[in-house]
Amino acid sequence: MATAQPRLVELLSHYVPRDPVETADVARVRALVERVGDPWRRTIPLHVTASAMIVHPDSERVLLRWHERQRSWLHVGGHGDPGETDPLAVALREGHEETGLTDLTPWPGPELVHVVVVPVPAKGDEPAHEHADLRFVLATAEPDAVRPEKPDAPLRWLSVSEARAATAEDNVRATLSRVEGLFPGLTG
Repeated sequence: MATAQPRLVELLSHYVPRDPVETADVARVRALVERVGDPWRRTIPLHVTASAMIVHPDSERVLLRWHERQRSWLHVGGHGDPGETDPLAVALREGHEETGLTDLTPWPGPELVHVVVVPVPAKGDEPAHEHADLRFVLATAEPDAVRPEKPDAPLRWLSVSEARAATAEDNVRATLSRVEGLFPGLTG
């Protein structure tokens, strides 16, 4: 089936996985995009999501959000709204909605930083499923402007090492390692 997702095809065709696990995940996401007309549909067992690690480059800190469903500190992001097809636009919208930050910009550029397939537990009428998560890095110059979307979703600015210790998810730790390499003070 011909895909109606040119932005997804473009992003994935230029993306280079960093290890065997990510290579397998990217292959699954590419197959999904080629096979399904709308890979963002929440009704399919594996569907595309977009997310971001929000950073404050000057302080070399990252922002984590408490996710009650996963019972862990994670980055921000989620599902595309109907009609959305650009993963970066989804990550920007979700970042703004979940943090209140209005100045988010791709950092250091609009490239994907990580592609990972993550399991999501069942909740209510929604069965367990998987997210084909496309991850970006977004920056803010106004970290103090952050505000949680809702009371049970607090936000925390942390150093990369603090964030690595705070999250229970290995895939988030892998994303944090990639982000850490972008901070000049942490790489030299």
